[in-house]
Amino acid sequence: MVAIIAGLLVALIVFVVIVNGIQQHKEKLEAEKRVKVSKRRAIIDETEELLLNLGNLPSSPNIVKILNRRSLNAVKSMQELMPGVKGINNKVKELTARYDASEALAESLANEDGFVLPDNEQQILAILQCIKKIRAVIKAEQAKGTLDAQTFTQEDQRLDSMQLKINIESLLKRGGQAQSKEMLGSARQYFEKALQTLANHPVKTEYTTTKHDEIAARLVEITDSLKVTNASDAARKAKDEENELDVLFQPKKKW
Repeated sequence: MVAIIAGLLVALIVFVVIVNGIQQHKEKLEAEKRVKVSKRRAIIDETEELLLNLGNLPSSPNIVKILNRRSLNAVKSMQELMPGVKGINNKVKELTARYDASEALAESLANEDGFVLPDNEQQILAILQCIKKIRAVIKAEQAKGTLDAQTFTQEDQRLDSMQLKINIESLLKRGGQAQSKEMLGSARQYFEKALQTLANHPVKTEYTTTKHDEIAARLVEITDSLKVTNASDAARKAKDEENELDVLFQPKKKW
């Protein structure tokens, strides 16, 4: 009898251990699912922010398509992980419709002609940060296999070109403002930085060649202006010294 009771107790303990193990495993799986869902939601939020910031950049239908597909893939993954998440089905329908619309528009050409460089430095910085984030996103999408190599290369080069132009135009604008205020030293620093940026850029285009020549001409203009200014300052200094000598050695008045 005692042996039977002992056996039942052992069986009960084993059963409890097994049940607890199963429960812990389920909880672990649920926790992992929640982490994955949280990551997908973060991807969607980040992508939505990038899509919003695209309004400050030249038109890029392909980038819009890539970002919308990224959001759609993330929400579909959420749906598979936790189909019971509130509103998930409606979100899938919404992003599917948005992706289909952007896919239809992706055939149109990107247009940079309408882009106007903002006057505010913070806005320029925000645009450059947006471009940097988008380049990182499309690189990650290409690594995951959701973006073909040709499209990635095409869009990354376009973003790189856009980034270069914004940097150069911003430096030229600041240099021009300094030059107009006759702050020639500061102007020269801006133009020299722009010239170095062009020199360091690996891709040479008509834009880089044209801007290189333009900046080089501006630097020559500043150098000539500085020579004139320095010569004028030297002449004025010599005149002042001459006047001081005249005062020092002029005949003393007799009283």
